[in-house]
Amino acid sequence: MTEQATGAPKPQPRARTGGAQNAAAEQMTGAQSLIRSLEEVGADTVFGIPGGAILPAYDPMMDSTKVRHVLVRHEQGAGHAATGYAQATGKVGVCMATSGPGATNLVTPLADANMDSVPMVAITGQVAGGSIGTDAFQEADICGISMPVTKHNFLVRNAEDIPRVIAEAFHIASTGRPGPVLVDIAKDALQAKTVFNWPPTAELPGYRPVTKPHAKQIKEAAKLLAESRRPVLYVGGGVLKAGATAELKVLAELTGAPVTTTLMGLGAFPDSHPQHLGMPGMHGTVAAVTSLQKADLIVALGARFDDRVTGKLDSFAPLAKIVHADIDPAEIGKNRAADVPIVGDAREVLADLVVAAQAEYAAHEEAAAGAGTARYADWWKQLDRWRESYPLGYDLPEDGSLSPQQVIQRVGELAPEGTVFAAGVGQHQMWAAHFINYEKPATWLNSGGLGTMGYAVPAALGAKVGEPGKTVWAIDGDGCFQMTNQELVTAALNGVPIKVAIINNGALGMVRQWQTLFYNQRYSNTKLHDGPDEASEPCKGTRVPDFVKLAEAMGCVGIRCEDPDQLDAVIEKANAINDRPVVVDFIVHEDAMVWPMVAAGTSNDEVMAARGVRPDFGDNEDD
Repeated sequence: MTEQATGAPKPQPRARTGGAQNAAAEQMTGAQSLIRSLEEVGADTVFGIPGGAILPAYDPMMDSTKVRHVLVRHEQGAGHAATGYAQATGKVGVCMATSGPGATNLVTPLADANMDSVPMVAITGQVAGGSIGTDAFQEADICGISMPVTKHNFLVRNAEDIPRVIAEAFHIASTGRPGPVLVDIAKDALQAKTVFNWPPTAELPGYRPVTKPHAKQIKEAAKLLAESRRPVLYVGGGVLKAGATAELKVLAELTGAPVTTTLMGLGAFPDSHPQHLGMPGMHGTVAAVTSLQKADLIVALGARFDDRVTGKLDSFAPLAKIVHADIDPAEIGKNRAADVPIVGDAREVLADLVVAAQAEYAAHEEAAAGAGTARYADWWKQLDRWRESYPLGYDLPEDGSLSPQQVIQRVGELAPEGTVFAAGVGQHQMWAAHFINYEKPATWLNSGGLGTMGYAVPAALGAKVGEPGKTVWAIDGDGCFQMTNQELVTAALNGVPIKVAIINNGALGMVRQWQTLFYNQRYSNTKLHDGPDEASEPCKGTRVPDFVKLAEAMGCVGIRCEDPDQLDAVIEKANAINDRPVVVDFIVHEDAMVWPMVAAGTSNDEVMAARGVRPDFGDNEDD
């Protein structure tokens, strides 16, 4: 939805409470009012690039002692950096761009943040109000363009509206289901004189997110949990957004139910916990995928039954009743009908469900006969057989080259405690999800819903700016890296010492994997080197560009590793460098594949543990 803050001048904003209006009201420009508003809402960092329409805002920002501006090299980098900042800190990320191409370059990160429910405010300059609609120089209807990929957006024509709109934008972005909000401000509104008053009066009569779940629905969910024999907790990113990981652990241990965490939910439940089955979905663990297929009850918490998890939807979890809890009522029943729909904040849902489940277990003698996992002894017997029979693993290349899985695993194992990992999209993303352990929230950042190549480097930049005391590794592919690596210049010049592991297989790896499996090894336009296309001659050509020289040219330390015997030493060297960014070019085998895998459009029942390996699920057992 889009609001146009237009029309006759409105009365000056009043305080939200009954207190006196800010006595220190000052006359200033709209641009000064914008920067003051950002200071008041607690924004401490803006990622952006100036240009004509937004330039009035850059002058007063120079005088701010509270707002740091990070000059990026591309607006897409600004948007992903704001996303990484938000995902790592839990605060609203802020990016800024000028009109026209500056604003349209933000569309991809806006869509990315919208799909992954990331709180972000994007501020764009617009041509002067009198020129809107005339195809003026660098004019673009960014509100219209971004409407489908933002939670809300505003077009501000009057300077006096700026404080109210900024306050509303941050409130909308960070409450309910978080998401991106765009504020487009006409240049003449930034230049006009106004009186700044804070706090403004919010005008959001139609925005009332429901956070408290209905008690009756909670009781029904608890009753199903007590009566089920094969329950699964299906946990998504909403649990992380709600800060509900402690409550999740209490519910899991109380019920004894297995837990699966989606790609966006990694870190919501410790990977090392014995009840954690791993990630479900297209490249999920066999145990996680199969647990959902064989479950008689799925309790979905902050997850949306997306196609990557469900596979062929009409064959997904055919025996399961569904409890679906989500802050966004539009998600409930969208893909899979819910037997018990629960609208509410995941933290409140989980807290209430713990209390209700305790009462239900006490009331059901059969359920109360055991405690924790003992309640579902038969179910756990099957689950344990699946995860013991089909664990995650990989083979080392016969030619002695580096295994990409081994590289990622060792990066994770040698990283300091609390390290934040940001991944690009593709094979390396799945391997990072599988072979790095995530024990705490906000340690795994990635582009889940939109699957945006080029996300990792700028997101790592944003995360490091937001959490300067933490080590931040970007796990990137050579294809992804070449989309946004210019932000290494931003990192170098701004003293942001991120670390980048390039998993360099000389190809667009995930696309090449599909060509291997489904296109008769016809490798059309997936090689990133100048060697032959044939599978029998993997990556024999020259690696272009030379990532070590490129990193050094951008003010970073560049290191290359292609010998497994040097792997640990190279990673430890990278971990020891903390005064500038480090890029490690890991030359890995080209033909490694991501397993397990459910082919697109097929049933999760057809999951492949490895190429040519179909698991034995023991369907003759009591399912």
